[in-house]
Amino acid sequence: MKIGAPKEVQDDEARVAITPESAGHLQKLGHEVAIEAGAGEKAGFTDAAYRDAGVEVVKSAAQLFKLADVIVKVRPPTETEVKRLTHGKTLISFFYPGSNEALMEMAKDKGASVIAMDMVPRISRAQKMDALSSMANIAGYRAVIEAGNNFGRFFTGQVTAAGKVPPAKVLVVGAGVAGLAAIGTSTSLGAITYAFDVRPEVAEQIESMGAQFVFLEFSDDELPDGAETGGYAPPSSPEFQEKQLAKFREMAPEIDIVITTALIPNRPAPVLWTKDMVEAMKPGSVIIDLAAERGGNCELTEKDAKIVTENGVTIVGYTDFASRMATQSSVLYGNNIRHMIADLTPGKDGQIVHDMEDDVIRGATIAHAGEITWPPPPPKVAAIAVQKKEKPKELTAEEKRAQEVAAFQSETKFQVGLIATGGILLLLAGLFTPASFMQHFIVFTLACFVGFQVIWGVAHSLHTPLMAVTNAISSIIILGALLQIGSGSFLVIFLAALSVFMAGINIFGGFLVTRRMLAMFQKS
Repeated sequence: MKIGAPKEVQDDEARVAITPESAGHLQKLGHEVAIEAGAGEKAGFTDAAYRDAGVEVVKSAAQLFKLADVIVKVRPPTETEVKRLTHGKTLISFFYPGSNEALMEMAKDKGASVIAMDMVPRISRAQKMDALSSMANIAGYRAVIEAGNNFGRFFTGQVTAAGKVPPAKVLVVGAGVAGLAAIGTSTSLGAITYAFDVRPEVAEQIESMGAQFVFLEFSDDELPDGAETGGYAPPSSPEFQEKQLAKFREMAPEIDIVITTALIPNRPAPVLWTKDMVEAMKPGSVIIDLAAERGGNCELTEKDAKIVTENGVTIVGYTDFASRMATQSSVLYGNNIRHMIADLTPGKDGQIVHDMEDDVIRGATIAHAGEITWPPPPPKVAAIAVQKKEKPKELTAEEKRAQEVAAFQSETKFQVGLIATGGILLLLAGLFTPASFMQHFIVFTLACFVGFQVIWGVAHSLHTPLMAVTNAISSIIILGALLQIGSGSFLVIFLAALSVFMAGINIFGGFLVTRRMLAMFQKS
């Protein structure tokens, strides 16, 4: 079949759905590839580059729609583009079906199949096709770059002969894909980065990236259920929102840059940064609102505009962050598209098989065979989301006491049985072995016990290959072997030397591994 990518009609859209590289992968699947002339120029891909990759370059979008069996786009189609579809053709693009029901009806009436890249289910197998995450990753990175462009100081702190420069303080609201990309970029630039998310389970991930998680005190009843929205952070309870806004008001005077990313598809963006918070910020501060397309997380955000408030705060409400990095965005989106088409071409023979039993294809398909198939049924595989833990059953004082007594009795029985077994084995060893063996055996047992207790007393978070029970045992072996090296028996000397050698490998290997571990956390 022939796959075609038309030029995006929106003036501010620079991305393209097929790159010369992704075209090569599509050709390996048995497909022919065509592209409208000039479709990749804004993204840095010339028509000559496409021709060199074996792609047919056609003059107009109308001609492309006639030639191609599968149309791939970035932005949702316009009414004109949907009218150009015919029975049996397939359209793959962002679509946002919840906001474009009329276009969906029109595509159904045309008898075309429509796959919405924004509807790819968030399951592990579909990550390679998750265009929302690909574009959010770029938007988060670009948000920090845009903030730096509008911020009048360094991100990193400096001490120079000309004076001391304090580091910028950055707050990232929302730790989804875009938020984590912003956190990583901000910390790499040297800023003091704070991050907040309604899902407390992401705190460890945030802190591993060098940022500080902003904690809130709340009860389990106020905690949102992230499982309900397929991995997105859901709306919070009014009580939680009040505490959240109170915390942001407290932080506002000290924060230099705020990057907000809280957004759920097909829902208005929640207002998280109010007018009074903006007024509390220092002159020269910057707010980058990645939710501007749905109204914005900042109360003063203006869609597709940059404004400066009376107190000197810059608020950026651009909605084309991914398009501002068109080359990189097109490469990643082109990979998402070719992975989707690879799933649609199981035989790698250039034939599209629209398998509605496949979780990914069914979930992303919004119109097929003359019917609207949106919204899709829940995927058979659970979505990528942290399930809410059920509250443990509250026990009465008597039940707690009974449980404690039963646990104590069980532990006592185990310990008594262990001591009795050890005593019997020790008695048998004393009856059938020389006295010298028992003397050495008792010293060895005590040494193992002391070494184990010393190492086990160290907090687990401090454990390294150098601070482990195995190293304590290796040290005991080396000490014992060194005492035996002076023996008159060649066999004893050989075994002792071999013991020192093998135990030494374990210890010195620990030094090497620890050094490499520490190097991972050192900034170059």
